[in-house]
Amino acid sequence: MRISVLTLFPEMFSALEHSIVGRAIKGNLINLNLVDIRDYSKDKHKRCDDYPYGGGSGMVMCVQPIYDAVMAADPEHKAKRIYLSPQGKLLNQEIARQLALHDELLLLCGHYEGVDQRTIDLLIDEEISIGDYVLTGGELPAMVLIDCVARYVPDVLHSGDSVEKESFSDGLLEYPQYTRPEEFMGLKVPDVLLSGNHKLIEQWRKQKQEEVTRRKRPDLFK
Repeated sequence: MRISVLTLFPEMFSALEHSIVGRAIKGNLINLNLVDIRDYSKDKHKRCDDYPYGGGSGMVMCVQPIYDAVMAADPEHKAKRIYLSPQGKLLNQEIARQLALHDELLLLCGHYEGVDQRTIDLLIDEEISIGDYVLTGGELPAMVLIDCVARYVPDVLHSGDSVEKESFSDGLLEYPQYTRPEEFMGLKVPDVLLSGNHKLIEQWRKQKQEEVTRRKRPDLFK
């Protein structure tokens, strides 16, 4: 999968050089293309923002450098183009699964008071949000989306079952997990997990999924 990220701060994405996503990038399972929007500004000072028409506080990112950056990164519109925005559709596991089916994604990171509306009208296929709150820019949401989608790219995770048996995979939260030691500070691993009876273990896990979801996310349990 090829993921192009248009941003004013490409250095922020160094966080993706580590852990599972970092290994996927190094192993060429994910081709991360970081595009500095400033490189495409025609302003002599490489400015990419200006005051909003109609007045108001803050600055707005200009359409020209973003348009040229998108045309350079995805001239034939092969990528699914996404703008990270608090006004977008809320990211969830099913959206991540669907995005992973694309060979190419293009993520636009806004900043300041957002982008000129013509950017969205001319270039963007979909707006996606990671939550009902406002951040200083789209870089962190873009990294969240990349991390979430990457887990569905073939061979990124060592175990194919990992994405099938986890929180939200079947509409429920994940069951409790345990590892060694069997007892710690008086708390023991449930006997059923030590029994070797796979049918009982599956039943226990399903029951715990329902209990955890009912307690922590009653909205999902409905």
